[in-house]
Amino acid sequence: MIHLIFRRLITKWISLIKIRNIPFNNQHKLFFSSPLPIAGAFVAGLCLSVLFAACSSTPTVNSPNPTATSVSNSASSKATVVRFGYQKSTILIRTKGVLEKRLAPEGITVKWTEFQAGPQLLEAMNVGSIDIGPVGESPPIFAQAAGASLTYVVGTAATPASSAILVPQNSQIQKLSDLKGKKVAFQKGSSAHLLLVQALEKAGLKYTDIEPKYLAPADARAAFVKGSVDAWVIWDPFYAAAQEATKARVLIDGTGINKQGGYYLMSRKFVTENPQTVKAIVEEIQNLEEWSKQNREEVAKTLAPVLGIDVETMKKATNRRTFGVVPIDDNLINLQQGVADTYYKLKLIPKEVNVKDAMLTKEEYAAFSPKT
Repeated sequence: MIHLIFRRLITKWISLIKIRNIPFNNQHKLFFSSPLPIAGAFVAGLCLSVLFAACSSTPTVNSPNPTATSVSNSASSKATVVRFGYQKSTILIRTKGVLEKRLAPEGITVKWTEFQAGPQLLEAMNVGSIDIGPVGESPPIFAQAAGASLTYVVGTAATPASSAILVPQNSQIQKLSDLKGKKVAFQKGSSAHLLLVQALEKAGLKYTDIEPKYLAPADARAAFVKGSVDAWVIWDPFYAAAQEATKARVLIDGTGINKQGGYYLMSRKFVTENPQTVKAIVEEIQNLEEWSKQNREEVAKTLAPVLGIDVETMKKATNRRTFGVVPIDDNLINLQQGVADTYYKLKLIPKEVNVKDAMLTKEEYAAFSPKT
């Protein structure tokens, strides 16, 4: 009965449009620009009212927090596919297949997409192409500053020795202060970006003292090998591979400089609608990190053929990595806010960022945070 009434009302509304001689392919513009006759407006409004009534099977319940849906309020997962973004540095979770094994009994499949670095991964998340992915501490700051709607889910342990500033083996650059006036390649908005900023500050240099070359890892390596840049700031496994292939010299790594790790982020929609799936994913991430900590040689042997790196080089990268997850707490939030403030002070982001805007409540995190 409702559908019959709705069809008649639509027919009446379209006839009113035709009276005004408006082409059919422009009729949708009436909602935004062209004023309908009074009768037409009434019919259109009534149509919408009937439509909304027909589509609503349950009454609307007012939420105490209209801007966010509590993770703990959802009883079961709504997703049938988890779209997971990853980088070469985090490819182990795909290679081991732990998520597929965990989620398959729930009728959930996993779709994987590889990205060169965190900024590209979060761009894809912002436009809705993926649901989750791991990045360093910097990409979320740049993404937030650009207006992205993202949510921190869990942190990963700081692994400062896994990133470094490299120079060619025969370079005259011997200390950080020698970078003044030099061309330095790195991925903008990545963990390498922060390492460079912190290293320059340690050496008493300003960010404006160097000539930044914003290049993704593959392009940066090509520029480094060709000699068109003087230094390259990069993370493992690119770092280990460059050491082996180009005999690059380490000017400095992140030890004693970098105090925090990265994060797994999700779209807020996915987090709020799929709390049980989120919990399962976080548990598998934690289990894999703990397994990796105790099985470093097997990690290296597993990843070497996947990444096209010899086992000994892969062992080097694996042995300097710190494995583990870190729940989102006040300490982590304060550290991340410090990163945001640093980038804003250097005018590298267009506006101040409040990292808490991308966080859940303590109660929401309690629903799936790892026990450490």
